[in-house]
Amino acid sequence: MQTLAVDIGGSGIKVIALNELGEATTERSRVETPNPAKPAPILTEIVSLAAKQGEFDRVSVGFPGVVMGGIITTAVNLDPDWVGLDLAAVLSERLGKPVRVANDADIQGLGTIEGKGVELVLTLGTGFGSALFVEGKLVPNLEMGHHPFRKGETYEEQLGRAALDDVGKKKWNERLEKAIATLKHLFNCDYIYLGGGNTKKITFDLPQNVKIVPNVNGLLGGIALWRD
Repeated sequence: MQTLAVDIGGSGIKVIALNELGEATTERSRVETPNPAKPAPILTEIVSLAAKQGEFDRVSVGFPGVVMGGIITTAVNLDPDWVGLDLAAVLSERLGKPVRVANDADIQGLGTIEGKGVELVLTLGTGFGSALFVEGKLVPNLEMGHHPFRKGETYEEQLGRAALDDVGKKKWNERLEKAIATLKHLFNCDYIYLGGGNTKKITFDLPQNVKIVPNVNGLLGGIALWRD
C-alpha cells in the first residue's frame, strides 16, 4: 500500500509518497500556496502534485485548522471558504482514492512522538499549531494558537509569521522562550517538540526536554491516519 501524504500550509503545499512503514519512497514536492488560498486552486495544485508522485492507493492530508470527520471547521490562515468543506470527500472524488484528513500539527506529532508520557507538539509557521498526546493517544481538536497568551494577544498573534516579521527575530525568540516555559508548567510535559519552517529562526538554548524536529515529519505522520 502506497500512501500519498499531503501537507497544506499557509505558505506551501507539500506531497510525498510513503510505503506501509511510513518511509518516503519519492522525493518531496512543494509549490507555493495560491493567493487567495481558496479551495479550488489549492485542490488543483494537489492534483497536479499527486500526478508526479507515481502510483498510490490512499491519501493522507494535513490541514492547518480543526478537522472533524474530514470536514474543515476552522481555516484561520487560509480562506474562509474552507469552513464547512468536506475535504476528504471532495479530494477523494478528484483523485479517485480514499482520503483521510487531520490537523497538520496532529500529523506532525504522529510522525514525531515516542508514545510515552505527556508529549506536546508545537508548529511554528504561518500560524502557531499545537497537538497534545498522552501515552501516544491524541487529545483531539486542540487549538492552542488561538488561546490568550500575553498582553491581550493569542499565541498565534504573538508567535505567528506576521509577528516575526513585525517585531523581528530577537523579540520573537524572547516571546517563544516565555511560551515554552508557560506551556511546560501548564501541561507538565515530558517532551515538547518544535516543528515548522520558523524553527530555523530559534536562537536561544532549548530546555533539555524540548527539541526541534524535521519539517518532513508533517508528511511522514500521514501513514498513522490509516492505522485503525
